[in-house]
Amino acid sequence: MTLRGARVVLRPTVPSDVPSLAAIRATPEVYARWRGGEDLVAAVREDLAEPGAEQLTIEDGDEDEGVVIGMIQWSAEADPDYRHASIDIYLDPAVHGRGLGTDAVRTLARHLIADHGHHRIVIDPAADNAAAIRCYAKVGFRPVGVMRSYERGADGTWHDGLLMDLLAEELTP
Repeated sequence: MTLRGARVVLRPTVPSDVPSLAAIRATPEVYARWRGGEDLVAAVREDLAEPGAEQLTIEDGDEDEGVVIGMIQWSAEADPDYRHASIDIYLDPAVHGRGLGTDAVRTLARHLIADHGHHRIVIDPAADNAAAIRCYAKVGFRPVGVMRSYERGADGTWHDGLLMDLLAEELTP
């Protein structure tokens, strides 16, 4: 299913997207957060094979069709007593600051709420990723708390993460 936001198009990721996504993952800004070892083509392929995750390629809707600018993925907790969805995203640093990430997150969140019936969505940026936190807040996500020593960084040390969530009625238009 292809989703159209105000400025982005989210479509199912296909094998021909792998080189473009690997190139984005190789940028220092994205690699610092997503890592993936020396073979980023293999890392992207591994992401695409992750059970239970749905990957969507992000295209800039203002550009010619087919210009890949990132990837957004989601997964869901199926236990009915804890049901919710989670989102992860990376975007080419060349398009940062233009509102495309915000539109991609909002578009996917709207789909998860309207089409999949999720009442709650979570996202977990690094606690020091101020730009990502601002992006998610624009969509309506709110900080829940800091997850201490949550993720091992590329430098081998543990870093804090910020758990944020969005209730369906808090999604901004």
